[in-house]
Amino acid sequence: AQARLKGAIRHLGPIGLVRFMAQAVQDYYALRETFDQAGDFTTAPEISQMFGELLGLWAVDTWHRLGRPAPFLLVELGPGRGTLMADALRAARLDPAFSAALTLHLVETSPRLRAIQAERLSAAEPTFHAAIETLPPGPMILIANEFFDALPIRQFERRSGGWHERLVMLDAEDQFRLGLSPDPAPVAALLGPLVRAAPVGGIAEISAAGRAVAGTIATRLVQEGGAALILDYGPPVSAPGDSLQALRDQRPHPPLIDPGTADLTAHVDFAALAGAAALAGSAIFGPLPQGLFLERLGIAARAARLAQSSPAAAAEVAAALTRLTAADAMGTLFQSLCLTRPGLGPPAGLEACEPTQGAPAATTRSAGNGRPRP
Repeated sequence: AQARLKGAIRHLGPIGLVRFMAQAVQDYYALRETFDQAGDFTTAPEISQMFGELLGLWAVDTWHRLGRPAPFLLVELGPGRGTLMADALRAARLDPAFSAALTLHLVETSPRLRAIQAERLSAAEPTFHAAIETLPPGPMILIANEFFDALPIRQFERRSGGWHERLVMLDAEDQFRLGLSPDPAPVAALLGPLVRAAPVGGIAEISAAGRAVAGTIATRLVQEGGAALILDYGPPVSAPGDSLQALRDQRPHPPLIDPGTADLTAHVDFAALAGAAALAGSAIFGPLPQGLFLERLGIAARAARLAQSSPAAAAEVAAALTRLTAADAMGTLFQSLCLTRPGLGPPAGLEACEPTQGAPAATTRSAGNGRPRP
């Protein structure tokens, strides 16, 4: 990634952060070992089996609410090592009709990760896709856990004359650095009112890729039926702030140093995703803090059952429960958002939520408190 990006800058001049991040993320997932306790970061499915099990049971419940379509597509975006889906499918065996009706589809671009997923989920005979657009027709239940945070973003800084895009360029020592476009960028129409109100020096972030994916999912749900569950980290409302961050070897890493060797992410703008889905006609429930969502799905009861069946692992189960749900861990930083075909009604865990409208009080995004370390 480093050589390609430097070559592009020397040839074309400063490039947008969106291009820098896209190349860095592509190379990172193609080459570097991630996800587990020994990797650069840990995702919720790797913390405890409870996470994937509850999402599997959520999918079963959602399938019943959809009218038990057969066949239907069970889809995961960015399945990692396949841990979440393996746990979900195991839990879903409680309803043999669900397991018999599903066809498994995984959206994954990394050949290395596809090989891991294919081996781990071989019994379910997954079909792989490079993009959502190649999914076959039919109703679907889609899960996207920590997928949107890795999609590339553009950043803008407010100056006295407007919003200028942050660009990646090379300094005198041939190292990457950030600068600003000389002219204001016409992005104000895409920014929420709370972001536009940021003072001079404020940072705004836009993920066109995230909005496009949310819109594509919503269009598909309206046309074919189904539901999509998005779990990721970020504020529940659009807010100003610089959330670009990187992790390598379980420690924070400068985002512009050695691209492709660190996990590069940004907070998810859930209000923007909801807005894109609403434009496509989807019903929207949430966002709801992940901790509350998991509690409504019964994670405390599941933890008690696991601890009872294996007293030796009770402390580990308790620690995992705290990490997934506590307000000072993943419980409030992570959000859950559900998109459905209109008329389906609220899905399990989100019954008290109304479709996202407007924007409550602002919060500020900042890097360094996003993806949890192993």
